[in-house]
Amino acid sequence: MPVNTPQTFNVASGFKFKGGGGGPSGMRIEHRVGIQAPSDVIWDVLYDLEGWSKWNPLYPQASGQIRIGSTLTMSLALPDEEPRVIHPVVLEWVPREQLHWRLKMLGGLVSNTRYIEIEQLADESCIVSNGELFGGFLGPRVAQRMGRKVWRGFEAMSLALKQEAETRWRAGKAAPTSDA
Repeated sequence: MPVNTPQTFNVASGFKFKGGGGGPSGMRIEHRVGIQAPSDVIWDVLYDLEGWSKWNPLYPQASGQIRIGSTLTMSLALPDEEPRVIHPVVLEWVPREQLHWRLKMLGGLVSNTRYIEIEQLADESCIVSNGELFGGFLGPRVAQRMGRKVWRGFEAMSLALKQEAETRWRAGKAAPTSDA
């Protein structure tokens, strides 16, 4: 398939846009980034929802408790879109590993599962997967229409998380960064 076909994205750039094929149905958009910090430092940044306003361009306001079944309140600021308040429900969380939440829209015709997952590669090195599965009857259409903006938002958030976690890690210990 040609690289510039509308449904094809360059995976090498970190963009994944997948449909079907085992697991939950829907379309997935994901950005991955390497972070030179331990998973506990990354988790501390993510777990502090109120602190997101200091570093997170995608969710400049976030509040609530990270526990299964709790409702969060977040301001979602996609690139080139007006920010809007959303109220996702926490599905699952595992300290230093993952945070998943679900957001239903249009009476359940769109049911998105949002995930942030930390994969520790070494003591001071992780990969963070920052993505969303667009499900429900209209979910794949929403993903196709908004895909590039959503991915740019995930990219901005991932790079800001990387900066924040690596800065905190360096402040606590003379540690290398991925810029070194």
